[in-house]
Amino acid sequence: MRQSKPKSVAEPPAEPIALIADAHLGGPGGDGKAFCDTLRQVADQGCRRLILMGDIFHVWVGYRKFETPEIRKVTPVLQELRQQGMRLDYIEGNRDFFLARSPWRHLFSTLGDEIQLTAGGKRRLLVHGDGLNDRDRQYLFWRWLSKSALVRLGVAALPGFIARRLMDSTERRLAGTNFKHRRHLPEAAIRRYAERRFLEGHEILYLGHFHEPHRWQVEGGEVRLLDAWFNSGHVEWV
Repeated sequence: MRQSKPKSVAEPPAEPIALIADAHLGGPGGDGKAFCDTLRQVADQGCRRLILMGDIFHVWVGYRKFETPEIRKVTPVLQELRQQGMRLDYIEGNRDFFLARSPWRHLFSTLGDEIQLTAGGKRRLLVHGDGLNDRDRQYLFWRWLSKSALVRLGVAALPGFIARRLMDSTERRLAGTNFKHRRHLPEAAIRRYAERRFLEGHEILYLGHFHEPHRWQVEGGEVRLLDAWFNSGHVEWV
């Protein structure tokens, strides 16, 4: 299993908001130790708000019976940061399920599909990115179904040993979903989505999910794709 080492975090700006996407702890991101080091380093650099942009764990299901060693290792550090006065926000990714009612909900000031904020005089929109391709209907249906209330009720009723087996099966299934972006970056879909959201008044769109850094100027603003933390230990400062 590949485990990223914490990188030297870039100097934060005057408005210390940090973004981290796609750590995939328990998968290619390792066992969580290096990620905890990154969290503490960001705090030492004066970060006052940390936004986790989804898929921090390889799979995160909002019930204790699905809790992994990586979750047990990282969530106490998040609690420490919150107690120190840092604001934490979470944007759900495609590998995050039912967190809004989970035992970890208290860690975050907000927990949802997107965040809008103004910093440095710019209106910014933060989205994980897996659901923006409106032409990938097969994936969008699977995404809706897997996060539906009906599935949530079924998952809640499962005995623990079946739940853990299901999580292993779910991880294997996730590896095959939304597969198009793994072969090529869906730039046209990203541009369509960005241009539509910029009409709402946003000026910069941040996306995770695609695991590689890119920047584009499009009609109305700028798109910034964040590198996956498991690739480089990247922290984006706003």
